[in-house]
Amino acid sequence: MEHETLYEFMKHFWAAWWADFFQTMYPWMLFAVALIITDLRFGVMAAKRRGEQIRGSRMRRRSMNKMFDYGCWLFVAYTCRHSVGVVFGIPLVSVACILYVYLNELASVGNNYADYKGLKKRINIWKLVTGRHDIEKALEDVEPDNKSD
Repeated sequence: MEHETLYEFMKHFWAAWWADFFQTMYPWMLFAVALIITDLRFGVMAAKRRGEQIRGSRMRRRSMNKMFDYGCWLFVAYTCRHSVGVVFGIPLVSVACILYVYLNELASVGNNYADYKGLKKRINIWKLVTGRHDIEKALEDVEPDNKSD
């Protein structure tokens, strides 16, 4: 009888924990999926423009790897939300974790889009975050590829 009670307790505990995790992080999960799909689309289009061969297995592997990585970062952010963030009243550490990962992905999306469109500039998101928020300073020239065959 004791094992059934412990089993029931653990079953309800983990069900409540997962329910809270998904309820709290659901919008960030959807945003991660949207970013991954957008980055995949513009990455494939940029690779086609460069004349590179696109392998479906590599494309799927990298996308799944990103989904797993972002899931881990969301778990870290959720954990920090309940440990450090509660003390301040605002989950600062949790927001910082999510912003760090998603800003990197936004930079990747923007650079893939610029490469697809043939633009000679790339945006450095970190210069926008840490600087004076001047878009002209965040735009960087792209160096041409010097491939010697």
